[in-house]
Amino acid sequence: MNEFPHIGIAGNIGVGKTTLCEKLSEVFSLQPIYESVIDNPYLEDFYSDMERWSFNLQIYFLYHRFSNQVKLSNMKKGFIQDRTIYEDREIFARNLKDSGYMSERDWNTYSELFNNMTSFINEPNLIIYLKANTDTLLTRIENRNRIYEAKISPEYIHSLNVYYNKWISSLEPENVLIIDTNNFNIFKDFDMLEEIINLIKKKIV
Repeated sequence: MNEFPHIGIAGNIGVGKTTLCEKLSEVFSLQPIYESVIDNPYLEDFYSDMERWSFNLQIYFLYHRFSNQVKLSNMKKGFIQDRTIYEDREIFARNLKDSGYMSERDWNTYSELFNNMTSFINEPNLIIYLKANTDTLLTRIENRNRIYEAKISPEYIHSLNVYYNKWISSLEPENVLIIDTNNFNIFKDFDMLEEIINLIKKKIV
């Protein structure tokens, strides 16, 4: 295994990134970096008015992920991320821009900031893409019953899935592990979890 591996867990809202991140951080003795959701001051406003708050939300996520990654890199620690900084632009910000919720001016400012910040960090050794269809994601989102997520539309989730598939297909296959989670329950499907762990070991050795 690399001395200080960096694993990114990628995937749409509700796909199960946080749960897998927690499990794999224990298995591989990696520092977990969780997405700032509960303490995010913009999320509820964003889902109420996406056009007004899109830029603010994306800047918050960008800063939060960048600062955590820089801190752990400087400490010479291996870590595993619940969503990567690259998804911020290639999935969420790009979708908002293309959908008309983020202006061209804000997109250009955001992209310039993203490019400058990512020049100071290394890309993940491995990206684990958790994949699920829109209906599965909507069911999981509903089951976890977060108040601010009640306003998420099926169209928005479907659109994010489209952008995820485009982004993943553009990456080097040897640096990506795709896991279909539609019928995967991490708390019950121990054989599949063990298979995933073994595949990750092969990828990051």
